[in-house]
Amino acid sequence: MKNKQDWIVMLEQIYGDSQVAIETAQEIEKRFAHFLPPKPRKSWLTEKDSVLITYGDSILQEQEKSFVTLKRFLDRFVEDSISTIHILPMFPSSSDDGFSVINYKEINPDFGSWDDLKGISENYSMMFDAVVNHVSKESDWFKKFLNQEKPYTDFFIKADPNADYTSVTRPRMLPLLTQFETSKGIKHVWTTFSDDQVDLNYASPDVLIAVLDVLLFYVQQGARMIRLDAVGFLWKELGTTCMHLPQTHTIIKFMNLLLDSYAPGTLLITETNVPQKENLTYFGTHGDEAHLVYQFPLAPITMYCLQKGRAEVLSEWVRNLPAPQKGTTYFNFLSSHDGIGLRPLDSILPEEEKDFLVQATLKNGGYVSYKDNGDGTQSPYELNINYQDALSSPEESDKVRMDKLIASQTILLSLQGLPAIYIHSLLGSRNDYMGYSTSNIPRRINREKLAFPMLEESLQTQTNRKYIFDELLRRIRIRKEHSAFSPEASQHVLDYSEHVFSVLRKNEESSQTIYVLINVSELTIRIEDPSINGVDLILEETHIGSVVLEPLQSMWIVQQGEN
Repeated sequence: MKNKQDWIVMLEQIYGDSQVAIETAQEIEKRFAHFLPPKPRKSWLTEKDSVLITYGDSILQEQEKSFVTLKRFLDRFVEDSISTIHILPMFPSSSDDGFSVINYKEINPDFGSWDDLKGISENYSMMFDAVVNHVSKESDWFKKFLNQEKPYTDFFIKADPNADYTSVTRPRMLPLLTQFETSKGIKHVWTTFSDDQVDLNYASPDVLIAVLDVLLFYVQQGARMIRLDAVGFLWKELGTTCMHLPQTHTIIKFMNLLLDSYAPGTLLITETNVPQKENLTYFGTHGDEAHLVYQFPLAPITMYCLQKGRAEVLSEWVRNLPAPQKGTTYFNFLSSHDGIGLRPLDSILPEEEKDFLVQATLKNGGYVSYKDNGDGTQSPYELNINYQDALSSPEESDKVRMDKLIASQTILLSLQGLPAIYIHSLLGSRNDYMGYSTSNIPRRINREKLAFPMLEESLQTQTNRKYIFDELLRRIRIRKEHSAFSPEASQHVLDYSEHVFSVLRKNEESSQTIYVLINVSELTIRIEDPSINGVDLILEETHIGSVVLEPLQSMWIVQQGEN
């Protein structure tokens, strides 16, 4: 164990008891004494890194495990364009499309096996989900709690149903506590997300040790990146919001320290769908917490700009983004298995502009989910819609809609950080009304299951899906060959036009500079700048002193002699 004294200091900050801290550190050291570290891995990210986000069963083939089908799709169509595959929860689960985990160390049998997953990891880095705020009520851990077996009697949070919970942050309009019959009578247990998802009690050191064991197991199974799902809720303390508490931050720092000791190069990613100021705290004060934080404002801001045809809000937001500390960066994404969160827009867009996004979503065939504010009122929480449909109104042409999607993903690829593309954006999918209507789950409008034979055919013929897929992969391949897109490269917003998102990306080490110009409008825009002198990597055209951007056109102009 490296830095054992640092471990003890952190554990004392968590538990407030030096003896508990010492005993917990000793137990951790004993538990992982025979841990076999993974093969050496590169320690940080470059312009060559990108992520594809997918469910294990987003692509299906009859009579075949879905990991086998996913591997065939990746090997045949994606190849080495994308470096990392993020497979959303792939474990046995009882609800919430995988996020109510029954067993952290088993693979959903419909997906395949750990060996099938290793077949994918032979060609790609892997990102796993650690759903460690809660566990399924069908899990062995909770069944042992119901039987009141030690140490599981303390694995979950028992609560007084008559206490005051009005200050607690409520992500969903469901009861915070759920009543269960145990072998020693009725217990009311904390269930933040649903009555099937029982919150773990990190006030018990046994819970922390069990979760650390899961993280190191994932590392052994090939995870280079680990996503900490809903991590802001980890520590509960009555009388507080139970969000972002000091103990939560210290637990993440401890996870970081543990992984650095046993598996250097493993990257932690925190998923906290909250206002930006709160989100950025997960980098830690010295870059000692999460290696990456989800960039939640990016999706709704980009949607807003492409709906309005104006880039000012995006430009101003990017201008004010703090540069990440060394060894940290942003996890940039536009679409995912969840909806488009609105809370991250607090202090960025006024309420009437948030309502503009709500109305656009409803007009474009999507749905809106609401949260309970704790005072009897509700407010919009997230927009449930496929991202391509989110950008365009129904009366717009296929070309405009596809060009908006490609422009949005080019914004994603251009920004400082690690770009992550959701499979349904890469494949140009649309709203899945069947998925919603058969489940009544709004998020399933963007979680379509694609039949591989039909997908294969559409990627080999002149379809809208093929056009989007080919163009996005082409731009990803261009990006990975240019060091100005490294997470380490600087980012400076340029003010050319209210209709054009413009940033200067520069890698000081390689001295490469790229002008990023993305027209978010349906206007033709001319830009004059004598300092522009180079080749647009996207269309391979030379521009000296001026450019003309066609509607929704993007340019990556690498300065003369730097490509």
